[in-house]
Amino acid sequence: MTIGVTIEKINGIEEELERQLGDLLVRVVDDGASVGFLPPLSEEEAVDYWRGVPGDGVILWVAMEDGEIAGSVQLHLALKPNGLHRAEIAKLMVHPERRRQGIARMLMETAEACAASEGKTLLVLDTRGGDPSNLLYQSLGFAEAGRIPDYARSASGELHETVFYYKKLT
Repeated sequence: MTIGVTIEKINGIEEELERQLGDLLVRVVDDGASVGFLPPLSEEEAVDYWRGVPGDGVILWVAMEDGEIAGSVQLHLALKPNGLHRAEIAKLMVHPERRRQGIARMLMETAEACAASEGKTLLVLDTRGGDPSNLLYQSLGFAEAGRIPDYARSASGELHETVFYYKKLT
């Protein structure tokens, strides 16, 4: 299913990559993803967001196919002395037309392998309750830690719970 898809670590974002990442963010937000933004999200706002990524303790990967971004994920390494053993998965996004092809799994496996190679022993993440991503995280061995009601607002104004997950790395 993911033949032709490569996962690439991004160390700096050049103009064309910035444009593609901006488009990805706009598309997933327009499709209803809960990634910190509400529709309508302008290309300018989306590109402005990406200008700050990657940064201190933030590692970014993109899934590429035929020169186009199909998805992305970030790994946020904890930088505080009491949290150096952990990292957080953030902003896992797959282009709406590329979902259900194993791309999210490839991105997650890449981020997890990097966390382990960095000596991290705990991964955490959160996602909106009821989203398909919950099944992905559970299938990857993440355990539910708890739920917080009314955590994130949707475009309709409705408040949704978030589900926190963790995974111990060995």
